[in-house]
Amino acid sequence: MKSKAVVFTAPGQLELRDVTLRELDAHDVLVETFWTSISAGTEKMLFTGRLPKMQMTQYPVIPGYETVGKVIQIGSAVSEDYLGKFVYVSGSFGYTDVNAAFGGASQYIVSPYHKTTRLDILNDVSLGLALPLAATALHIVDLAAVAGKRILVLGEGAVGLLVCDFARLFHADLIAATDLSDFRLSKSTAHLRINVAHTPLEEALGTMLFDVIIDCTGSMAAIEDSLRFLNMNGTLVLGGYYERIDLAYHFAFMKELKILAAKQWALGDLERTLAIMADGRIDFKRIFTHYSSAWNGLVQAYETAFYDSNCLKFVLSWKAE
Repeated sequence: MKSKAVVFTAPGQLELRDVTLRELDAHDVLVETFWTSISAGTEKMLFTGRLPKMQMTQYPVIPGYETVGKVIQIGSAVSEDYLGKFVYVSGSFGYTDVNAAFGGASQYIVSPYHKTTRLDILNDVSLGLALPLAATALHIVDLAAVAGKRILVLGEGAVGLLVCDFARLFHADLIAATDLSDFRLSKSTAHLRINVAHTPLEEALGTMLFDVIIDCTGSMAAIEDSLRFLNMNGTLVLGGYYERIDLAYHFAFMKELKILAAKQWALGDLERTLAIMADGRIDFKRIFTHYSSAWNGLVQAYETAFYDSNCLKFVLSWKAE
């Protein structure tokens, strides 16, 4: 079966083109994509050729791990109850003529049914697009063990915003957040919001100290600048994806710093996040700032998603025009 998909053909090059799906196995489902969203972190690194060299990241490659669609066909071992249901899909390796990292930006997707997350409990199934970033933020906050602690969050992109939301939900004592954009900070639920483009940290924070610093910038310079505000035996949680860890050892030594690297969500985090989405305690929809059709203007959409600081998440609609 053929499908249209976003394909990165070389560093900095993309196109919408035909790809071939593999046949459904007994435990597979075929998903018709309704929406995908663009990752300005991992996906940008793939687009620019900065991800580690693995078979799955070699061009041509289909990006994407934020997909919501409807199950339109099932394998022989899949319950008929799946037919017609909306699901979140974290990507797919179900292509025969192109690599996938992670293969979600496609009109149709073949996936093992157990790799999908049903969205039955959501009134607005498009919220499922926020599942991967929200579950990642939840996992970061779990690692930080925020209850009763003073938290400094670096970066108020989509993940940073959701980290602040979950930190409040799980009873952090104080949350401060930094960013270079007033627009992003305006969406933050942190108690203290600092635009470090205009106000240096030392001026904004004075003698304040924090128990945990959570980085959502991917910037070693930003992390290093913040470490002086960490309590003794404080914790640094790395919530981004980094080419290298490069920090002056002095602050780590003086603070007896603990460093935790957050990989992604843990087992059960998608389901926990889905339950929080359903009860409305957090406004997940506010991270979706830009919308466009997947059928035209793709180059501009990806450029906006990757380089416009006022774009938190760019949503592509795959529904027929």
